[in-house]
Amino acid sequence: MKIIRAKDYKDMSRKAANIISAQIIMKPNCVLGLATGSTPIGAYEQLVEWYRKGDLDFSTVTTVNLDEYKGIPKEHEQSYYYFMREKLFSKVNIDPERTFLPDGMEPDSEKACNDYNRIIASVGGIDLQLLGLGHNGHIGFNEPGMAFEAQTHCVNLTESTMKANQRFFASIKDVPRQAYTMGIKTIMQAKKILVVVSGEDKADILKTAFFGAITPGVQASVLQLHNDVTIVADEAALSKAECHQA
Repeated sequence: MKIIRAKDYKDMSRKAANIISAQIIMKPNCVLGLATGSTPIGAYEQLVEWYRKGDLDFSTVTTVNLDEYKGIPKEHEQSYYYFMREKLFSKVNIDPERTFLPDGMEPDSEKACNDYNRIIASVGGIDLQLLGLGHNGHIGFNEPGMAFEAQTHCVNLTESTMKANQRFFASIKDVPRQAYTMGIKTIMQAKKILVVVSGEDKADILKTAFFGAITPGVQASVLQLHNDVTIVADEAALSKAECHQA
């Protein structure tokens, strides 16, 4: 596990974007596993800037996203499809046919999950998976206590996760109660993993997840077992971690 120390959010975003862009340059037809949420936005903005300068070409890149709410159509402004289109896909030359998310409008959970597992297998697996880190250690929507061996599955969102997402909706009643998410097994099969963490409010969980015991109670802790993980975190997020930072 490699820790890269950043000064602040902007520096973290640039350093993370450097790693993603290097993957695209080294393997133009790579498969990127992408994440939503506020933390990756700065990295996406940096990638868009480099694309506009002519430094990056997304034309043969394939993407698979971590998760999608169940029961929300693509056009809904809080869907993760909408998020990815607004933050990245509509601003670079990526082929829409090469961008994949779980089908949130598929009511049959087993079918939705099996279909997404087949898509990930059909593109040859994930070269680089981007992750954020939840306050309770969740990655994707894999909440504390879930089995590490799970592939794509439907999850019932915890109250804490729903409250964290409430700010994006009119009220807590509008927040979806379920989501489709890549499981830990799928994430761990990625060749490389990049975790972005920002803010003092993530300092405790960063320390617990990456320097504590490996336990399903802290889903991100399993990343300690992967052979190619890079954590890019700002000084605030690293403030409680006793480690050597690059």
